[in-house]
Amino acid sequence: MMSAWPFSQWGMDILGPFPPAKGQLKFLLVAIDYFTKWIEACPLAKITTENVQRFTWRSIICRFGIPYTLVTDNGRQFIPQGFKDFLRELGIKHLPTSVEHPQTNGQRIVG
Repeated sequence: MMSAWPFSQWGMDILGPFPPAKGQLKFLLVAIDYFTKWIEACPLAKITTENVQRFTWRSIICRFGIPYTLVTDNGRQFIPQGFKDFLRELGIKHLPTSVEHPQTNGQRIVG
């Protein structure tokens, strides 16, 4: 999967749990632009759909504009109807992929 121009297609996933940091932060929500490979990240204490939606709004939409596509896995924070409605109202195409299978989204993972 390739992007035709910068910031039009983002991939998003959750990393962790890590050992708790100050404020009980133990997860990392990460988004990467497919074209530029620019990364946005946010530490989280709890994984919720609301946190994902807030991150999408503040860290992607308000900074880079509304993307054409958002690629996520089928994690429980990405599949609720409220999140789907949020993306649909903004005209963002949601492409869910298989959990724990990074090859599905077309990105080459090295390491």
